[in-house]
This record gives sequence, C-alpha cells and structure tokens, in this order.
Amino acid sequence: MGTNGSTMLKPLRQGLPPLDPAAVSNAASCALPARYEAVREARLFTRRTLGQWDVGDRFDDICLVVSELVTNALRHAVPGETDCLAAPQGRAVRLHLMRWTGRLVCAVRDPSHETPVPRDSDDFSAESGRGLFLVDSFSDGWGWHPLAGSLSGKVVWALFRLQAVE
Repeated sequence: MGTNGSTMLKPLRQGLPPLDPAAVSNAASCALPARYEAVREARLFTRRTLGQWDVGDRFDDICLVVSELVTNALRHAVPGETDCLAAPQGRAVRLHLMRWTGRLVCAVRDPSHETPVPRDSDDFSAESGRGLFLVDSFSDGWGWHPLAGSLSGKVVWALFRLQAVE
C-alpha cells in the first residue's frame, strides 16, 4: 500500500463511489486498554456489532482482520512499552467500524507516528510478523494515514466489499 496521504487512502476509492461520511449506514467504536486482553475485547465488540449488521460471508474475515490490527497497534504502537501487560491502564487504542451499503471499513487508531510495514512473509511458520500479511490477504485493501490537529498518532484501516442484500 501507499505511504503518503493520497496513496494511503487510494484503495478506499478504487472501483467504488467516493466515501461520503454522511452516507454511513452504521458506525460503532470502542476504546481499548493498552493490554493484550484488549484483542479479545475488540473481537467480542466486533462480533456483537457485526451480528447486528448484515455483512454476509465477510463476518469471519472482518473479525480476523480486527484482531490483527488491534494486536499490531498494541505490540508496535503503544508508546514506550514493549510489553502491553505492563502498559498504563489508559485507553491507548480505539477501534472504529463503519458500514456503507457496499463496504465496511475497520479502523484502528493508535498513538504512534511510525509507518506500519509488512514484514517479508517468506517464513510462514514464524510466530510473529504475519499480521499485515493477513490483513492484506483477508481484506479488499488496507492502508494508513497520520492524524492531524489535536489527535496524535495514526489510523490503520482495512476495507471490505460487501455483497448486496437481495
């Protein structure tokens, strides 16, 4: 994916009409603590939310990608902590789910300004380093953008195309 402003958001626009924030049909978000248990909380929140929305056969893909995005945020973006278990109890990460008629976006906000970089995935048996590879494999596109103004950090997002309900 791209690494600067215009290319980072390009997959959100490829082959689809532009996103109109006013046209969001469903949206939900939750703050997550800087602990690895937050990954489970994010999965439960996502499952409950998607259970209320009709996302068809993308349910499992979306839940997997949310887990990977939140894990990456906790592992790589919580400031000054290499072990999230020791991190302050503050809410360092926020998960956003936004649904339009034909697509859904999962976005994870974190306090880091570091560019998310997929590791070379030649070794599929490695215990770590596959997160963004999985995000890329199970979503229809992903990217990131830095936050501006009073918000500090970045947002890493993944896009899912949804089947039309008949």
